[in-house]
Amino acid sequence: MSPHPDVIVIGGGAVGTACARALSIRGTTVLLIDRERTPGEGWRASAGMLAAQVEAEPEDPLLGLTVAGRTFYRENAGLLHERTGIDIGLDECGILQVALTEEAAVAAKAKVAWQRQQAHRADWLSPQEVAEGWPWLASGMGAFWAPEDGVVDPANLVTALRRDAQLAGATIVQDVVGSIESAKGRITGVQGERDRYDAPTVVVAAGAWSGRIAGLPRPLSVEPVRGQMIAFSWPADTPAVVAYGPRCYLLRRGDEMLVGATMEHAGFDPSVTPDATATLIRRASAIHPALRDATPRRAWAGLRPGTPDGLPIIGAEPRLAGLWYATGHGRNGILLAGVTGEMIAQQVRGDAEAADLRVVRPERFWNW
Repeated sequence: MSPHPDVIVIGGGAVGTACARALSIRGTTVLLIDRERTPGEGWRASAGMLAAQVEAEPEDPLLGLTVAGRTFYRENAGLLHERTGIDIGLDECGILQVALTEEAAVAAKAKVAWQRQQAHRADWLSPQEVAEGWPWLASGMGAFWAPEDGVVDPANLVTALRRDAQLAGATIVQDVVGSIESAKGRITGVQGERDRYDAPTVVVAAGAWSGRIAGLPRPLSVEPVRGQMIAFSWPADTPAVVAYGPRCYLLRRGDEMLVGATMEHAGFDPSVTPDATATLIRRASAIHPALRDATPRRAWAGLRPGTPDGLPIIGAEPRLAGLWYATGHGRNGILLAGVTGEMIAQQVRGDAEAADLRVVRPERFWNW
């Protein structure tokens, strides 16, 4: 390990490994500090959906960024496989959002119109078209169809990003960072439970735990949001699909049907609960009726890093030179991981003009 890395990245999840990779492949000496496996890590419980369009509502300020996030995987999945031998499981299969009420249908049609105005592919499917394409799903009033959305395998993705970062020279240590250290208005390093690490630049990408790091010049408005999921056996002779219903989704991974996910403010408790399981079954069976009497194979939960306005925190801390944030991605951690890494690397190195990231700027919180 270099005794004085150029950059320390705190956090070994999807966003942290993406930042470490993007910096390392550009020639920056990186130390990635990753805590030992901790219950509730968000990426381990993620479905890995690239739902850039299906989750966007009209006038969504993040649509451009989420589409860029989806594009990152299209452009880099093959490269990661070539470099690391790891397939991140990219499947550009499209995502269907079933509208079960007239109100939902009206909203979905408006979303189609708005996204087409932004030059994105989107379609409204009639109930007959839904029934013809996906006969095992409830056709409802029709469906919003985002043909360019898709999924990746989160575990494979993080493993590939981590491996590629190491191949490019990044060093990874296991520790828990307790505080940021600084002097004369500039970052000097971080203090971990096991050691102190010096560097002139630090990227905070610790997911739901980001706000628990001491020494920051302002409170970091990131709190854990628990997301519970369940899995069923995938029905035989049923083609793969990624489908959304009211406050739920389902998709195929391997021989399982993953169903998620709740959004609960339960602190750092990654427990699963019978009530949440029952809720997910009820929601999912509204679009896949066969699940009503099915028994889940397993249930699990992850802690997503949420912010008060639901938008991530990405960029430089104006009150402390050398401090950067890449956190608070909520439900979009996998989708935005790759592009966040690219943006952080470009801006830390000064390689490119900073993108217009006013909506995710760190100083929008506690700016006094």
